[in-house]
Amino acid sequence: MSTMSATRVMFRLEMAEAIRSRWFVFTAAVYGVIFALFVWLGLRESAILGFTGVSRVVLNVSNAVVLTVPLVALVATSQTVVRARQSGFFELMLSQPVRREQWFAGVVLSRLVVVAGPLVALLFAALAFGAASGAHDAALVPVVLRCILVTVSLAWCFTGVGFWISAASRAAERATVLALLAWVMAIAIHDFALIGVLLRVRLAPSAVFLLAAANPVEAARIAILGAVDPDLSVLGPVGFWLANRLGPSLTLAVGAGWPALLGTFALHRAERRLASSDLVG
Repeated sequence: MSTMSATRVMFRLEMAEAIRSRWFVFTAAVYGVIFALFVWLGLRESAILGFTGVSRVVLNVSNAVVLTVPLVALVATSQTVVRARQSGFFELMLSQPVRREQWFAGVVLSRLVVVAGPLVALLFAALAFGAASGAHDAALVPVVLRCILVTVSLAWCFTGVGFWISAASRAAERATVLALLAWVMAIAIHDFALIGVLLRVRLAPSAVFLLAAANPVEAARIAILGAVDPDLSVLGPVGFWLANRLGPSLTLAVGAGWPALLGTFALHRAERRLASSDLVG
């Protein structure tokens, strides 16, 4: 069996399992609820807040999804290798003409589709709705494309982190704790630590940006914020430094490129760990 055909078979097997276990439905429901909530709030408050169309909904949804995608990705991946080892799946797989890296490639692609696929579909649906409604919203297309790029990159990042955790853990409970710790670290602890440092030490805007962008979630937030405020004035001196030194294009490249690079590194480490570890037991 060729490498591509084996990977395709494993991908189809994992996708069938995700559909059977309703993981795909769950992620689609989570994103759908968030999307519907922001649409309802935007239309309800349009007379007061000046609701400007679908592009504003997409931006608000993306800012909320930036917090949701890491959790969904970690939950969907952190148990994969551990469960396969404990359930005896690897014993069955080793008796078939399938190599470890072929299974790993198939399961990574399937998890990425489960985590990011429904969100991409919703964003394209928003784009189609905006075009069909006939409303003039010139910002809609670039906003949707930017949000797709950033959120898919973030999904890739935490998919890699989740697989790294799963490959390095010998017990499902340990993998769960490490996944929750990684999510809390990315969502809250990093921000609190950075605020604590800034309260005690005066740092240059470039140093503040580097410390903030080290967190892929913060990098994604900055990239999405650039769609509505290219000058990044809401960030104060840091935003002024970003707008003048990096510019919107390079800021987007950092916000989408750094999570993708981190996810690739984590997946590489997970594959190396999987290749050198005992799959039975």
